[in-house]
Amino acid sequence: MFEARTRRSRIGLQVLATLLVLPFLAPLVAMVQGSLAGQGVGNYRKVFHTGVVGTYFRNSLLIAVSTIALVYVCTMLAAFGFAKLRIAGKEIWFWMLLVALTMPEAVLLTPLFVTASTFDLYDQLIAVILPLAALQVPFTVLLARNFFDGIPTELMEAGRVDGANVFQVFWRILLPLTRPIAAAIVVLTLINAWNAYLIPMLMLNSPGKQVVTLLPSFFTSQYTNDQTGVLAAAVITAVPVMVAYVLLQRFFERGLAAGALK
Repeated sequence: MFEARTRRSRIGLQVLATLLVLPFLAPLVAMVQGSLAGQGVGNYRKVFHTGVVGTYFRNSLLIAVSTIALVYVCTMLAAFGFAKLRIAGKEIWFWMLLVALTMPEAVLLTPLFVTASTFDLYDQLIAVILPLAALQVPFTVLLARNFFDGIPTELMEAGRVDGANVFQVFWRILLPLTRPIAAAIVVLTLINAWNAYLIPMLMLNSPGKQVVTLLPSFFTSQYTNDQTGVLAAAVITAVPVMVAYVLLQRFFERGLAAGALK
């Protein structure tokens, strides 16, 4: 592992790390300071007095959990197939999947809206869950395939010799070995699903179906612009995913390193 041995190099690395962190830390500090302006903690009470925080959090949690489950299942099955199974033209299919990484989310909004309206899914949480999961799968499959490539094929052959079929080899032998990359996939999907804004704003219309990222807009309208309420709502929205990341940071970094190196 790289190590700074001299005092000068350690100071240089610390200065560099500080400079890299400041552009990301400054907006967070400004957001917290702005949320405490005027009434202080009363700004947060004002957000909770709206009576919608619990509903918004429940909807966001349901979307996040459902998206994580869909992404995990699709990713593991697809990565296993691309890495370990003999499938005709699988490299073509894999690169077609990666092409989806180049598609901006904003470009897909109109087709998604038309599709949801056609199948009578508009203003339903499923209309948010499915697109969010589909947008995550290409990148997570890329990570997971690299990890599966690093698992010795001899383990599969040993399982087949013992009488296991392909699904049993996947379920009993390979899947338990994928916990590091699975942790990274869960954290990535959680962050992206919780912070989703454009798709929920487009697909959800009823007040009872809104999500936490739309909570700040509760304090803005044509005639009002309560910035302290907006910032307090933004802080409340950000806290759960920040706490989740801090708690899972060790597994997240280990999983990303495993997916990149293997």
